[in-house]
Amino acid sequence: MTCRFRCGDACFHEVPNTSANEYVGDVIAGALSRRSALRAAAVVTVAAAAGSVTVAGAPAARAAQADRKGEKGARGLRFRPVAPNTVDAVVVPEGYAQNVVIRWGEPILRGAPAFDPENQSAAAQAGQFGYNNDFLALLPLPGERGRQLLVANHEYTDEVLMFRGYDPANPTRQQVEVAWAAHGLSAVVVEEDRGSGRLTAVPRHHLNRRVTATTEFRLTGPAAGSALLRTSADPTGTKVLGTLNNCSGGTTPWGTTLHGEENFNQYFANGSRATDKRYGIGTGATERKWERFDKRFDLAQEPNEVHRFGFVVEFDPYDPSSTPRKHTALGRFKHEAATVRLTADGRPVVYSGDDERFDYFYKFVSSKRMRHGTSRAVREHNLSLLDEGTLYVAKLTGDSPAGEIDGSGKLPTDGEFDGGGTWIPLATATADGAVSHVEGMTAEEVFVFTRLAGDKVGATKMDRPEDIQPSPVTGKVYVVLTNNSNRGKAGYAAADEANPRNSNKHGHILELTEGHNRADATSFGWSLFLVAGDPEDPATYFAGFPKEQVSPISCPDNVAFDPYGNLWISTDGNQLGSHDGLFGVATRGERRGELKQFLTVPTGAETCGPIVQERRVLVAVQHPGEVDGASVEKPASVWPDGPGKIVRPAVVAVWRKDGCDVGV
Repeated sequence: MTCRFRCGDACFHEVPNTSANEYVGDVIAGALSRRSALRAAAVVTVAAAAGSVTVAGAPAARAAQADRKGEKGARGLRFRPVAPNTVDAVVVPEGYAQNVVIRWGEPILRGAPAFDPENQSAAAQAGQFGYNNDFLALLPLPGERGRQLLVANHEYTDEVLMFRGYDPANPTRQQVEVAWAAHGLSAVVVEEDRGSGRLTAVPRHHLNRRVTATTEFRLTGPAAGSALLRTSADPTGTKVLGTLNNCSGGTTPWGTTLHGEENFNQYFANGSRATDKRYGIGTGATERKWERFDKRFDLAQEPNEVHRFGFVVEFDPYDPSSTPRKHTALGRFKHEAATVRLTADGRPVVYSGDDERFDYFYKFVSSKRMRHGTSRAVREHNLSLLDEGTLYVAKLTGDSPAGEIDGSGKLPTDGEFDGGGTWIPLATATADGAVSHVEGMTAEEVFVFTRLAGDKVGATKMDRPEDIQPSPVTGKVYVVLTNNSNRGKAGYAAADEANPRNSNKHGHILELTEGHNRADATSFGWSLFLVAGDPEDPATYFAGFPKEQVSPISCPDNVAFDPYGNLWISTDGNQLGSHDGLFGVATRGERRGELKQFLTVPTGAETCGPIVQERRVLVAVQHPGEVDGASVEKPASVWPDGPGKIVRPAVVAVWRKDGCDVGV
């Protein structure tokens, strides 16, 4: 069910990338088993809502027992790890508490009615918190003590779990319009309880806002106004209604949020061009049938509408009257994340992955410097930073002779599984125009058909590159690769020095170091940081940390850093028999690679949008109850409100009961 509504069954379709480019599995060694063959069968306990529950039936390898107070671990990770489990709840460590910050359908705008799932309307939903929260940002509110501004993506809708008696073959206009209103973004002020880490939404605050699939956006940058972006409704090619399938994102140093439009292909029917196929757009009707109610979703009638999705969106949450922007200079693909690091002279660099099997990861280097201040002129300048600069795609190389890499796990003679890489320029945008660096493609074509540009320059195929996060402490960049079970199958490349396994169902994380640790470098080094799975599996690797002392992890997805430089990893699609969860891992020091599970989410849910502050952790619990065969009438989960209530995606805050900082 998740695959149907989130990504249009992407993993069951033909792989869109049919280029002959080098596969990352032809670059990384599948030889990690030599790292460690340690095994363990330790048992840990899990703190559920009703008390301490011993979990059985999970993988044999377990995180090692912490001492009685759970104080062992890197600073920020001193908690007793939660064991793998299948509890229909958000399960947190001993000594921690939690609350639901906001749920799907809670009113946030003035005049919005209370949530009534039996009588939902588009007008009501447009004033309520949207569906399937994903990326989260928590921004300061100067002058409002104890309050912060929460921004959330709403990736997609699952109508089967939203509407009683939903008929997928014959959705009604009302159901479709509610779904349009449930997509997009929400901004809502939240207030903390001074005696705990509890957060609650503040309805009707003047900064609260909803952005939906019908909100007006500006197309900016080098492709704005291009003939490729013009439609009958917008002959200027500069205005577009809505944003779709926003997955992960990022916050900017100038106080805005970035949101990646990911699996936008699934919303458009009747694709017929080679470019449509390269982006995974089907030739027939869509699952949602939106094309029945708005011709812009029918490419037979509006062939260019799809070219207006697949960009990075910039949203100014401090200005409720602002028009969100889609930045064409960052390229068009299935953006997962858009995270920012500044160069030494103050120019933003944005990293983003293309979440598809065998596709690429990218960075954009702005040519303009960020300005400091809060004046309107400063904010307008900073909102233009992502419209001028150079877009690059990554190509990786390995350090070991090809003959030594056979995919069996045999250690190369150099004793290392690492390599180097280059950032290949695709196009450069300036105030006076744009220049393509790809033979046979114009600059406009590069920015609109970025995947094809990556094909032409020989970028390295990756295993679903999702979140990409630069460390605020070290500057190293972490590239999350969720999985790719097609690796090694007939017709697909096998493992090599940059990707550790055939049939990669658990995923891994690469650690990149930019040349001279400069964000604008055109070369980098890389090494394997984590290869996910059951620690008893000899192919797994945890940065060299003893594997009997780590938690099992599968399918890393979104990541974030805590104040101590630890990387926190949320998972999506756990293949180890447990629910998805949130994990913290040390990235430096003597405990580098120590990975501990902090929480798990309810049945059918995915863990998204982690935020890790000193006193609290926030996660977005996405698509709870989304299990094949589930419906409003036959729910697979009763979270968060219990039996008899409709299952609802929500944001959860977790804090220590004693009021101390998380993990110290």
